[in-house]
Amino acid sequence: MNRSILISALLGALSLTACDRPSVVTVPAAPAVAVPGPAGPAGATGATGTKGVEGNKGDSGKPGEGTTVIVTPPPPAAPAS
Repeated sequence: MNRSILISALLGALSLTACDRPSVVTVPAAPAVAVPGPAGPAGATGATGTKGVEGNKGDSGKPGEGTTVIVTPPPPAAPAS
Protein backbone atom coordinates (compact mmCIF):
# COMPACT_ATOMS: atom_id res chain seq x y z
CA MET A 1 0.00 0.00 0.00
CA ASN A 2 2.88 2.36 0.72
CA ARG A 3 4.26 1.77 -2.74
CA SER A 4 0.94 2.51 -4.44
CA ILE A 5 0.63 5.85 -2.59
CA LEU A 6 4.24 6.71 -3.50
CA ILE A 7 3.73 5.78 -7.17
CA SER A 8 0.46 7.73 -7.29
CA ALA A 9 2.16 10.80 -5.84
CA LEU A 10 5.02 10.57 -8.35
CA LEU A 11 2.64 10.13 -11.29
CA GLY A 12 0.55 13.09 -10.10
CA ALA A 13 3.63 15.30 -9.80
CA LEU A 14 4.86 14.27 -13.24
CA SER A 15 1.48 14.89 -14.86
CA LEU A 16 1.25 18.37 -13.33
CA THR A 17 4.75 19.35 -14.45
CA ALA A 18 4.06 18.11 -17.97
CA CYS A 19 1.10 20.52 -18.27
CA ASP A 20 3.09 23.52 -17.03
CA ARG A 21 5.34 23.89 -20.08
CA PRO A 22 4.94 27.32 -21.64
CA SER A 23 4.73 27.27 -25.41
CA VAL A 24 7.03 29.46 -27.47
CA VAL A 25 5.17 31.91 -29.71
CA THR A 26 7.05 33.38 -32.64
CA VAL A 27 5.63 36.58 -34.05
CA PRO A 28 6.14 36.97 -37.81
CA ALA A 29 7.98 40.08 -38.92
CA ALA A 30 5.87 42.83 -40.46
CA PRO A 31 6.03 42.82 -44.27
CA ALA A 32 7.80 45.73 -45.92
CA VAL A 33 5.50 48.31 -47.50
CA ALA A 34 6.02 48.69 -51.25
CA VAL A 35 6.44 52.28 -52.38
CA PRO A 36 5.58 52.94 -56.05
CA GLY A 37 8.20 54.61 -58.18
CA PRO A 38 7.70 57.44 -60.67
CA ALA A 39 5.29 56.97 -63.58
CA GLY A 40 6.74 55.79 -66.88
CA PRO A 41 6.23 57.39 -70.30
CA ALA A 42 2.76 57.35 -71.87
CA GLY A 43 1.99 54.60 -74.36
CA ALA A 44 0.92 54.96 -77.98
CA THR A 45 -2.60 56.21 -78.75
CA GLY A 46 -5.03 53.50 -79.78
CA ALA A 47 -6.88 53.30 -83.11
CA THR A 48 -10.33 54.91 -83.48
CA GLY A 49 -13.23 52.47 -83.38
CA THR A 50 -15.60 51.86 -86.31
CA LYS A 51 -18.88 53.79 -86.49
CA GLY A 52 -21.99 51.74 -85.96
CA VAL A 53 -24.94 51.59 -88.35
CA GLU A 54 -27.50 54.32 -87.77
CA GLY A 55 -31.09 53.13 -87.59
CA ASN A 56 -34.16 54.60 -89.31
CA LYS A 57 -35.58 57.77 -87.79
CA GLY A 58 -39.08 57.43 -86.36
CA ASP A 59 -42.07 59.64 -87.12
CA SER A 60 -42.60 62.71 -84.98
CA GLY A 61 -45.38 62.54 -82.40
CA LYS A 62 -48.45 64.78 -82.53
CA PRO A 63 -48.48 67.76 -80.17
CA GLY A 64 -50.31 67.40 -76.87
CA GLU A 65 -53.59 69.13 -76.09
CA GLY A 66 -52.66 70.49 -72.67
CA THR A 67 -50.28 70.26 -69.77
CA THR A 68 -51.15 68.79 -66.39
CA VAL A 69 -49.13 69.97 -63.39
CA ILE A 70 -49.52 68.11 -60.08
CA VAL A 71 -48.47 70.03 -56.96
CA THR A 72 -48.24 68.13 -53.70
CA PRO A 73 -48.72 70.01 -50.41
CA PRO A 74 -45.71 70.24 -48.07
CA PRO A 75 -45.62 67.86 -45.08
CA PRO A 76 -47.09 69.18 -41.83
CA ALA A 77 -44.68 71.01 -39.57
CA ALA A 78 -43.48 69.34 -36.37
CA PRO A 79 -45.13 70.68 -33.19
CA ALA A 80 -43.03 73.17 -31.24
CA SER A 81 -41.86 71.88 -27.90
